Amino acid sequence: MLKQLFGKQPIDIWVIKQVDHDLLHLCGRATLPAKPNRKAVMTALSDSRYTGPVRMATGGRAVLNARLFEALVPLDELQLLPDNRARWQGRDWQIAQVPQRCWLFEGRLVAQPDPLNGGGALVSAEDVTDILRQVKQEMPHHLGRVVFRPENQSEEHPLLAPRREEQRLRLRPKQAREWRHDRD
Repeated sequence: MLKQLFGKQPIDIWVIKQVDHDLLHLCGRATLPAKPNRKAVMTALSDSRYTGPVRMATGGRAVLNARLFEALVPLDELQLLPDNRARWQGRDWQIAQVPQRCWLFEGRLVAQPDPLNGGGALVSAEDVTDILRQVKQEMPHHLGRVVFRPENQSEEHPLLAPRREEQRLRLRPKQAREWRHDRD
């Protein structure tokens, strides 16, 4: 009650990670501290210059820096509509839900169909096309195909064929007890 009287009650907001042409990447709800006072914070929000902490409503109530987000919107300025849409700034937007793993991501996001919810729902994901392009440019063309395997695994699997060196030198395979330095 005293917080309401003195204007110190936290301010409820919507957190938008990224704004595309007709799509909002929406993280969800959060709260802002009303410091130094509620009016100052609301003015900073309306001028898009708020630079304080953002306490997310979900995800363990994490406290993040406002610079991670493109827009922080008071609850009454963004209206959720049916069919994964929202009304903000006098127009309708499609919504892509931003998962918690993307809240700290500082690159571009892309929207993909949500495999869990379906029905036209979208979920945001990290855009890795620039990373893939850079890898392709830096990869030597003479290598052809890249195969990932443990460092200590040879190209031939020991159960499928004996190693060429062992065949050539007619070495016997290692005994199972050798790792303990036991002697026969």
